[in-house]
Order: sequence, then C-alpha cells, then structure tokens
Amino acid sequence: CCTGTKEVAFVSAVTAAGIVHAVTRSCSAGNMTECSCDVTLRHGGSATEGWHWGGCSDDIHYGMSFSRMFLDLPFKNMTGKSGSGLVAMNLHNNEAGRQAVAKLMSVDCRCHGVSGSCAVKTCWKTMSSFEKIGHFLKDKYENSIQISDRLKKKLRRKEKSQRKIPIGKEDLLYVNKSPNYCVEDQKLGIPGTQGRECNRTSQGPEGCNLLCCGRGYNTHVVRHVERCECKFVWCCYVRCRRCETMTDVHTCK
Repeated sequence: CCTGTKEVAFVSAVTAAGIVHAVTRSCSAGNMTECSCDVTLRHGGSATEGWHWGGCSDDIHYGMSFSRMFLDLPFKNMTGKSGSGLVAMNLHNNEAGRQAVAKLMSVDCRCHGVSGSCAVKTCWKTMSSFEKIGHFLKDKYENSIQISDRLKKKLRRKEKSQRKIPIGKEDLLYVNKSPNYCVEDQKLGIPGTQGRECNRTSQGPEGCNLLCCGRGYNTHVVRHVERCECKFVWCCYVRCRRCETMTDVHTCK
C-alpha cells in the first residue's frame, strides 16, 4: 500500500541491521561454523600505551556480507528498468541499516595488573545494543530525505534547491510521502487511531496528544474485579478476598 515511504525505508534499514547484529552475535558466540571472532585484530594494539587486542571482537564483516546476500541479491537480480529507482533506493536503505551497526561499534577493555591496577589492558571491539542502533535509525527516519522518482545517473534529492547537498550512506531515503495514518483508510489497510487506548500523562507515541492526532480523547471508568490477598489454609485450600479497583481509561475520539 505505501511503497517508497519513509516508514518502509525505516523497516528496510532495521531489518538489514538486525540481520547483521544477530548473525555477528552468533559468530562471536561460536554458534556458526562459517565465522568466529575477528581474527584480523590479533597481536595488534599499542604496547607503549599499555594495551593490546584480545578477547573476542565482534566480526561484523561476515554479518554485513550475509545481510547483503540475504536482502540485496533479490533486488539486484530484478530485470528491466521499471522500478529501478525504487530498487536503488531500497538497496541504499538496506546499506544504511548495516552502516549504522558499523558506525556504533565501540571498544571495551579489561584491566590487568597488581591489586586491580590498569598497567595492561586487553581490548576488543563490540557492537552496540540493538536498542541503541534502533534509536540511531529512528533519528535517521525522522530526518529522512525525499528523492526524485526519476533515476538518472544516481539518486538525487527531490528539492532542486538541495540537489548539491550530497546524500550520506547513513541517510534514509523515500520517494512517496506517507499517507495519513490518523484516519482510517480501508483501501490502504490503515486502521486509524479512533478508539485507540492512550496514556493521558505520556508525551511519547502512546500519549493521547500524539496518538489521537489532536482530536482529543474520551474518558470512561473501568471496574476490575480480581482475587487478592490469597492465603493457603491448612489443609488444603486457598482462601482469597475479592478486590475491586476503578481505573480511568482514555480512548481517542
């Protein structure tokens, strides 16, 4: 329904990054015969600064290669010029997800020495948590770039005044503007947000201000009945009280 939107770009990038992250972690854990730790770093480091590479560095090279084969090959095998702009855009967004994993690699170290001193350090490269990678890609999604659907020699911005600004390999690209997800559209499979339960006090995406798209919300009281203060009575049954609670539930208008 929503081909070429920035939401699709975000999903493509997250999927590509997720494959890199999952495969690389499996390599480091020894769960795959095709790969292991990053052996290129062995025996390196800086002796004068008192540290050397050791441990098991995450080898994202295999994860990146696997992700490209798994996700990119179907696009590259497409024949004909129809949709070539969308193909190039999808390949770019896939790679942007992979580059996010590579960009957020960090170095962890462990100290060695008498009485816990840090005379010598063993260091290794590790991937960031996928949550951190997701936040990075969410920021790229919110600053995604609309490109022209007419592919010439390369991908280019839709706004003519900005075409001299280069497109970064970590940027997310889209062709079509997103539909209005606030309003129900059965043809596009969009349920809208009317009737959705929201959080009145939250400023996040689940908050009534954002989720209700400015339409406001209704409040009604819901009564919950449940067993509580249960105790085992000898012998042999459980005795409980019947507790009632009243809560306010907010739903979008």
